Amino acid sequence: MTEAQPPAPRYVKCPSCGRPSLYAPENRFRPFCSERCKLHDLGAWANESFRLASPEDPGLDAGSAS
Repeated sequence: MTEAQPPAPRYVKCPSCGRPSLYAPENRFRPFCSERCKLHDLGAWANESFRLASPEDPGLDAGSAS
């Protein structure tokens, strides 16, 4: 019988700096590589640097009032 080997560690690209980041429970900052990168990303969201597009509603026209 052969003993099952643990899976190889999975690395992903850090969303902030692009360096390899361990994607495992041992990395408490995942998917980021460090606390610095995690906080940098949080700050960008807080400053509204990232925005999600919303669909335009054709029924709402800035020029018409009800």
